[in-house]
Amino acid sequence: MKGLKTRAALACTVLVLFSCVDLASIVVTMPDLSRVADGTWVGKYTVGPVLAKVSVGVAAGRITSFSILEHRNGRGKAAEALAPLVVERQSVALDAIAGATYSSKAILKAGQNALESGIR
Repeated sequence: MKGLKTRAALACTVLVLFSCVDLASIVVTMPDLSRVADGTWVGKYTVGPVLAKVSVGVAAGRITSFSILEHRNGRGKAAEALAPLVVERQSVALDAIAGATYSSKAILKAGQNALESGIR
């Protein structure tokens, strides 16, 4: 019984954490790729209990790779489908995957942070 109460308390804590995060306030913007130096850049972002760490490869003003290095996601694994889309569309400013909004925002924002770390 005690274990059940502990799990219930943890579930309530997670719900409270998520309810405090306004997803509309997390805006992903696309840095100017012409200002990002060639190389591989790493970025990270946390929203509630969701964490994403990604690496982004850039060459000649183009995104050449986008890899998810770490993703603590709960039920947001579906958001990992964004990785190839970032390369295909040459942007981190993409729509979230339905049902995986927190993870989508975390992955894309981590990509934005990675690209911004490479601005010369």
